[in-house]
Amino acid sequence: MLIPSLITGGDTPPPLQGSKINEFYVEFRFHRNCHKITGVRVVKKIIKRSFIHCFLAVIVINALSVRSVYCSEEGISQLESLEEAFIRVAEDVKPAVVNISTTYKAKHPQESFGNRDFEGPFKDFFGEDLYRKFFKNLPQGEIPQKSLGSGLIVSPDGYILTNNHVVEKADKIEVRLSDKTKFKGEVIGKDPKTDVAIIKINPNGHKLAVAKLGDSDKCRVGQWAIAIGNPFGLDRTVTVGVVSATGRSDIGIAAYENFIQTDASINHGNSGGPLVNIGGEVIGINTAIVASGQGIGFAIPINMASNIMAQLIKHGQVIRGWMGIGIQQVTEGLGKQFGVEEGTGVLVGQVFKGDPAETAGLKVGDIILKFNNVKVNDPAQLSRLAAATPPDKEIKLLILRDKKEKTIAITMGKQKDEPRKEDIEKTDNYGMKVQELTPQLAKKFGISEKEGVLVSAVTPGRRAALAGIRPGDLIVEVNHNKIDTLESYQKIMASIKDNESILILRIRNGNSLYTVIEPAEEDKLE
Repeated sequence: MLIPSLITGGDTPPPLQGSKINEFYVEFRFHRNCHKITGVRVVKKIIKRSFIHCFLAVIVINALSVRSVYCSEEGISQLESLEEAFIRVAEDVKPAVVNISTTYKAKHPQESFGNRDFEGPFKDFFGEDLYRKFFKNLPQGEIPQKSLGSGLIVSPDGYILTNNHVVEKADKIEVRLSDKTKFKGEVIGKDPKTDVAIIKINPNGHKLAVAKLGDSDKCRVGQWAIAIGNPFGLDRTVTVGVVSATGRSDIGIAAYENFIQTDASINHGNSGGPLVNIGGEVIGINTAIVASGQGIGFAIPINMASNIMAQLIKHGQVIRGWMGIGIQQVTEGLGKQFGVEEGTGVLVGQVFKGDPAETAGLKVGDIILKFNNVKVNDPAQLSRLAAATPPDKEIKLLILRDKKEKTIAITMGKQKDEPRKEDIEKTDNYGMKVQELTPQLAKKFGISEKEGVLVSAVTPGRRAALAGIRPGDLIVEVNHNKIDTLESYQKIMASIKDNESILILRIRNGNSLYTVIEPAEEDKLE
């Protein structure tokens, strides 16, 4: 019996699923009592090719493993280099960072409980016996308080840069170096408007490490930021983060704000310490944190702090330029009214009579586009530029008036509300800060009056606060003298002695109230 051969002949067989050896085929020939495989050679080829593929696969895998090891070693090397950079910065900068310990006198709670406003309610609630036992027998007078901060040595002869709020209330200042040497510090000058202060120590032949100041104008978001200071008294703590933002304003910390924001950990006691870059250059002075947030801290740019420092050392105060205008942001609504886009320039809302701006011809409704060729679109920015310009210097403003551009030259004046160095402590004794009443502030606080000075801040526990003065109050009289401007207020307050009572007529929510600010207890004894 002839059995037909099951072969494909000379035709190419259909593809074998899952295989790449379609060019091979096996010929089977069947005989009556046996079968014979004639594709032995083909099978050998398949085995040989598979071996080659496996060998190549092993080589590739080994190569990848070697590259992985190499990359890992390279990565570790890079991390070690970065680590060394942080170590070098810490070693270089820490000797220039000082611990500032201040001592000041604070009123004992007894003084609050013992005054007539509190005595009645507390006596009625506790009864005569308990009131006398627990309140009348408390220690009298003031008790010493201590606070800690940081500072930065900026010259070999002992000048130290720090924050104003670190030394603002200080009666005594102790400065401790990294080698534990202690010195007595003296306030040379302080500027509450930027929260910068300068203190001085006498090195007495001691060689001081001096910090290297950088250029904060070159700061970029995302670059390394290293904070060094004494948080909670922990000497020369180093924390690392990045620059989160630059040019932060409207934070409510100071009058002139241009903060560097960072997520490098800043805590109580870091104030006055340096914020440095990866090269060990100081780019800022750590100033404040957001209490309700994490990783949000602010530093004064070193360029701004250096300018203030130079004036404090030379003059004991900061002399600022003054144009004599009230300005505001160009909002979407205002932009439509003036025919410009939102955020275009800064709108002039007020021109003060007799000041440089009026003399130069600036008008209400003008939009300032440039200050000395610097484009401006934020009131805080324009205020900083004007304040940083020396008095008597001529500047040029590019303005938009009636939708037409115009250039106006202004000779800068001197800011009127800058207190003299010898008057700073006296003014602060009342525990309140005031400012000129502008249309914007009047609108904000719902004030219809056109004259007076606005209370912008009140320190809790100080004389003004105890008398009932609150932020937002409008002061219109002092000791029966009419107050129409900030200058008239300062002139009258400067004539009042510390041991005298002050009669103030203030307006709150449309109601007029007379208030007496009593002298401090130590002043009564003089």
